[in-house]
Amino acid sequence: MENGKKAAIGGTLLFFIVVGVRVGMIYRERNAPEKPAAAPAREKIADDDLVFLKKKRQDSMANARELNGSTLWVSAGGQMDYYPVSGKRVDYAKTSGTLLGAQKLEVKDFTEQVAPKAATHRIPGGDRQVLMLFTLPDSEKPTQVYGVPVGYHENGQYTFYIDEIFFYDDPHELYKHWGPEVWKAVDSHQVILGMSERQVQMALGQVSKSLSNDYGNRLVVYANLGKPIAVTFVKNKATAFRPDQGF
Repeated sequence: MENGKKAAIGGTLLFFIVVGVRVGMIYRERNAPEKPAAAPAREKIADDDLVFLKKKRQDSMANARELNGSTLWVSAGGQMDYYPVSGKRVDYAKTSGTLLGAQKLEVKDFTEQVAPKAATHRIPGGDRQVLMLFTLPDSEKPTQVYGVPVGYHENGQYTFYIDEIFFYDDPHELYKHWGPEVWKAVDSHQVILGMSERQVQMALGQVSKSLSNDYGNRLVVYANLGKPIAVTFVKNKATAFRPDQGF
């Protein structure tokens, strides 16, 4: 009988010890300082998206002429035709060529001229078109002056597209992270495997078409100045390219 009492008392004590330990643990958990929440993983920003592109937003001929004597590089490759110049008169009758991506030019001056309808495909004619006079220092005729439409005047106001057509800083430095192999392809206006859509666009021009809006994962056909090239992109890298006749 005595042994039974002892066992009962021992069991009761053990029960209270276990309960006490559990209560203590719960109290400590509830009163412990809160752990700081883990910071959410930061999305990696592509190097291209970190590049700062200057904008000057010209609204007058005086503003535009602030560029006289400066160097610009072509952003809107494959879009803008340019024409020979005599004095400050642009000869719209014959095209000297089309400005290519990353091409360097030296700004000489700006002029205004009534444009024929054929020259208003990219830049409206307005009352009169604004043309930038420039030279191509890396060409076979580095002193020849050319003119390219960059804006227009209408109803007493000027509209300029210089910010959209040109880089104010050397894209070879802005996009230095592309590396020498890619830049060699861009400057020779060719495609190599592994290039991104932006790089191919700089090389072949902005005139292109695609049946998909899935940027970086699609087939894009570039006009390439009348020699269309179809480029397949997977995860924003060119995986295949070929001549195309369907542009």
